[in-house]
Amino acid sequence: MKRKNIFILGIALLMVLIPRAVWASEGASPESNAIAIDAVWTLLAAFLVMFMQPGFALVEAGFIRAKNAANIIMKNVMDFAAGSIVYFLIGFAIMFGIDKAGIIGLSGFGMSGTFEHLGLSFPIWVFLMFQTVFAATAATIVSGAVAERIKFGSYLIFSVLITAVIYPVVGHWIWGGGWLASLGMIDFAGSTVVHSVGGWAALVGAFLLGPRLGKYSKDGKAAAIPGHNITLAALGVFILWFGWFGFNCGSTVSGTSPDIGLIAVNTNIAAAAGAVGAMLYSWIKYRKPDVTFTLNGALAGLVGITAGCASVNPMGAIIIGLLAGVLVTVSVQFLDNKLRIDDPVGAISVHGVCGAFGTAMVGLLAVDGGLFYGGGASLLLTQIIGIAAVFVWVIVASFIVFGAIKAVMGLRVSEEEELGGLDINEHGMNAYADFMIKS
Repeated sequence: MKRKNIFILGIALLMVLIPRAVWASEGASPESNAIAIDAVWTLLAAFLVMFMQPGFALVEAGFIRAKNAANIIMKNVMDFAAGSIVYFLIGFAIMFGIDKAGIIGLSGFGMSGTFEHLGLSFPIWVFLMFQTVFAATAATIVSGAVAERIKFGSYLIFSVLITAVIYPVVGHWIWGGGWLASLGMIDFAGSTVVHSVGGWAALVGAFLLGPRLGKYSKDGKAAAIPGHNITLAALGVFILWFGWFGFNCGSTVSGTSPDIGLIAVNTNIAAAAGAVGAMLYSWIKYRKPDVTFTLNGALAGLVGITAGCASVNPMGAIIIGLLAGVLVTVSVQFLDNKLRIDDPVGAISVHGVCGAFGTAMVGLLAVDGGLFYGGGASLLLTQIIGIAAVFVWVIVASFIVFGAIKAVMGLRVSEEEELGGLDINEHGMNAYADFMIKS
């Protein structure tokens, strides 16, 4: 028995001492440990953001009709699949390559050459993975706004081009050392870079496509077209809320950053305030606490806080979230009833409008430099310039791309295909094969 105990003790000592010896032989140091932590943290955050993709898919599928559910899932899958390839080949270089005028990156296509100018401590592949999932997020925002009537092939072409060019140009301006970065614009995790880019592109797509059949009566009054599964949509919102911690906290690209805790609190509390704000507003205005507005309110709070999550304090985050929750409900109704722009999931309002709003609020509520904290109007002016520049670029570029696609191959499915559903007509199958409505 004693020999057995001595043997076990010896094995235990070896398990402790051998790794230490190996670690020492590899020259481990506090600096190398910090680099390893940063790399693992950034990859973990990237995986969380990747998990937002099914969140978007479930939200969009739940907010539309059953006959188009497989089609919207297919779009979300291809946003990530095709987008990952094209961003590797083209988008990353445009966004983070070397330039001379602050407009567009001109080096590193296909990840060739080096990216030493970025000053990264960990391998470039870690940063590529993190940025790839962000690019996919910008692209997939568009799919919900154009749902139930766009041709799949036409959508896929636009998805590839927004990932390859439209989004990376904005990313270069603000995150890649471009001209807006030089002005001092703050968009920590992408209220404008990611969300407004997707939202404004969605606005152009929805405008050019026109409303779904039956959305508006002859006198122009909007009719509600309920989504087929609010449970799915709610699950999608919770998944997005969870993934957003990777989106915002991961943008430190440092697992040793002391800001991570504050960013996490600001992210969570803004989402919560957005849901509460949207619920209260809809309850007061429509005498019922609307479920879809509340779900979008949570997303609006998340989008709104993304720019300033590292710059504002928790009270500022609550203010941004509450106002974003109210704003998204007002915006959805305005687009629906006044402009007659049919957005089945509210993507334009959640991402475009609330992304711009959150970016502007940094100029007011940033603890360091915000107008309400004695910093003057300089930061606010910079934020507004950035919002306007991105709006103009994305609107013009999206009109060109969508317009060219429309001229060459058309954007919208036929009336017969739309009535029958895109699942069966575009993909030859139904999302719910055993589901039938009988008269």
